Amino acid sequence: MNDIICPHCKKVFKVDEAGFADILKQIRNHEFDKEIHERLELAEKEKESAVKLAKADVEKIMQLDIAKKDKESIELLTKKEVEIADLKAKIDKTEVEKKLSITEAVRIVEKERDDLAGELKIKETEKQLLGKSLQEKHFAELKTKDDIIKMKDDEITLRKDMKLKLSTKMVGETLEQHCEIEFNKLRATAFQNAYFEKDNDSNTGTKGDYIYKETDDLGNEIISIMFEMKNEGDETSAKHRNEDFLQKLDKDRNEKKCEFAVLVSLLEVDNDLYNTGIVDVSYKYPKMYVIRPQFFIQIITLLRNAAMNSQKYKAELALVKNQNIDITNFEDNINKFKEGFAKNYDLASRKFKTAIEEIDKTIDHLQKTKEALLSSENNLRIANNKADDLTIKRLAHGNPTMTVKFDQLNKKLE
Repeated sequence: MNDIICPHCKKVFKVDEAGFADILKQIRNHEFDKEIHERLELAEKEKESAVKLAKADVEKIMQLDIAKKDKESIELLTKKEVEIADLKAKIDKTEVEKKLSITEAVRIVEKERDDLAGELKIKETEKQLLGKSLQEKHFAELKTKDDIIKMKDDEITLRKDMKLKLSTKMVGETLEQHCEIEFNKLRATAFQNAYFEKDNDSNTGTKGDYIYKETDDLGNEIISIMFEMKNEGDETSAKHRNEDFLQKLDKDRNEKKCEFAVLVSLLEVDNDLYNTGIVDVSYKYPKMYVIRPQFFIQIITLLRNAAMNSQKYKAELALVKNQNIDITNFEDNINKFKEGFAKNYDLASRKFKTAIEEIDKTIDHLQKTKEALLSSENNLRIANNKADDLTIKRLAHGNPTMTVKFDQLNKKLE
């Protein structure tokens, strides 16, 4: 209980804690609301003052901007008027110059027109004369062309008649003769060291048509080609394909140990694959090509040039191979000596062991021991003689590679 004195009547009365707290809450809320109201009024007044001040500042700034814009507008207007006047003067000047230029251009064009009219008249006359000349020339060329066509038709008819009269074998032989003649035209100049002859060896059951081989000055083979020539008459009923002859050609190439195989063919005349040039069929048979007769010399040249480029590396490989053989022979001689020496030494050791065992067993075997000792001494002497006879000169004898190597070593030591 709390004692409360009334401020008016000065009377003391008691109030419990709940009543006291309620009185304090009423007083606090009243004071808080009063303070909030006062602060709100003060903030409202400050807001009105700030708004008035801001309005005054904005109006002042706007007045200054308006005055500045008016000044700039006047200056810009004056400048534009000056520019317009300048442009008008330039336009007037340009109009005058344009009129003068047009007048001059018209005069020049009229002059050129008159000149062109005269030239055109001359050209027209020349054209008529040229047309008449070309017409006469054309008539002459047509007559010549007709004569040539007639001759070609007669030749084709003659060739067809000849093909019909020829057997399949005869047609093939005609193609072979064509290739042989083409090769012989260049044999003396481009293929002086080449062998190109018919394949007459039929011991294996079959044979090709021609074999081309070429070697260098040392006898090393540069290139070898097995050729097969195939053709058939236009009216032949049984038409063959190029693929029908590839397997036999590959077999002939392997049996005659040729590096490349080439089918010179006039079969399948309408097949664009074989009519475009050299056809590589190595995806079916290794190092094999199918060509038309007009590419006969070209395929030889291409394969030959490629082989010539690789010949240098083949020669170097052969030289290294021979050097390796010489070194192998030298190592074999050393190993043979070691084996002989080891054999003699092993034999001597066993003889010594036998002698010692015989001495330990009995004095009666002294003579036998003496013979064993003499035998071991003889083997040692032989082994020693072999060691003495072993010289660098003897080991290098017959071995040109090691002889050169030891000579170079001796020169360096000197």
